[in-house]
Amino acid sequence: MQIVDGSVFPADLGIEYVEFYVENLEARTAEWVDHYAFEVIGRSGSEALGFRSAALRQGRVVLVLTEGTAEDHPATGYVRRHGEGVADIALRTADASAAFAAAMERGASAVGRPGPAPAATIAGFGDLVHTFVQGGADGEPGLPPGFVAEPAAGSVGPGGSAAAGQGQGGAGPVGAQLIDHFAVCVNAGELDPTVEFYRSVLGFREIFEERIVVGPQAMISKVVQSASGEVTFTIIEPDTTADPGQIDGFLASHDGAGIQHIAFSVEDAARSVRALRERGVAFLTTPGSYYDLLTERITPKNHELDVLRELNLLVDEDHGGQLFQIFTRSTHPRRTLFFEVIERIGAETFGSSNIKALYEAVELERSKQSGTAQ
Repeated sequence: MQIVDGSVFPADLGIEYVEFYVENLEARTAEWVDHYAFEVIGRSGSEALGFRSAALRQGRVVLVLTEGTAEDHPATGYVRRHGEGVADIALRTADASAAFAAAMERGASAVGRPGPAPAATIAGFGDLVHTFVQGGADGEPGLPPGFVAEPAAGSVGPGGSAAAGQGQGGAGPVGAQLIDHFAVCVNAGELDPTVEFYRSVLGFREIFEERIVVGPQAMISKVVQSASGEVTFTIIEPDTTADPGQIDGFLASHDGAGIQHIAFSVEDAARSVRALRERGVAFLTTPGSYYDLLTERITPKNHELDVLRELNLLVDEDHGGQLFQIFTRSTHPRRTLFFEVIERIGAETFGSSNIKALYEAVELERSKQSGTAQ
């Protein structure tokens, strides 16, 4: 436990699992197995209980996919309002009951959760919740409470989908190790209250703050992190003094605050991106001028410039070192959810300089095209 301003907080909070509410469990499970090389480790729910769930794992990342089969199940209403998305970020701790009770004492709101196992769950931001889960001594995520282990885990996925490590064309390992951070979009005016919630209720600390300007658009970002360093939220609100931008678009399409993307940490971004490409994952492309200008600000480590250009990898640098990152193309019908692959070499921040560099590169490309047209 840790003591902050006289209050006692759990110092060991980690990510036990991330639960997505989905419209079609079989389709989404197959997508995570085939395209992202996750392995199904367990099942839960039934028609009688009003939901069906699958638990998947890769490295220390556990995902739970839940489809509501009854009108009164939270997943059904969530998908109707927001589309598919992240509904629960479960927090592992040595004493889940004590953590839940302490959070309630500090002003958290309890949320009832249907299912075969009792849950100590509090409201987070928007419609997202946090469930406290009793963790083992090794700090590793396990099979989520109420799940039955998948008998043939590692062989064949739903509907005959190939299992992790096999899949399309025998692609190599994706290498997702853990979740680096979550990017959260909140409505204008909600940034500071959201930061304060995590500080006062869960003992997070604010570790970073900036205003990001992208042409006529702007956004304000603050980063909070658990005492353990294992749970990090980059929380972003639109700057209403600037033109509406991508954060406003997310909030309109998602109908309120929520998770915009999840960043998966890998050891070798180039290897992971190649493996994901072979499995059919599409990534955002980067203007060639980004790489033409890159060496003016950074000398990349670990990966040659030609490799970065080939794979569309971005590189950024801070006081601690470098990071390499790339974002997937969103396959979400509302374009409100996508994923990031990130490799850190000592860097502690989140690649915001890349946003400015990308904008400048796009402007350079536009000016070249305009000159050619003339």
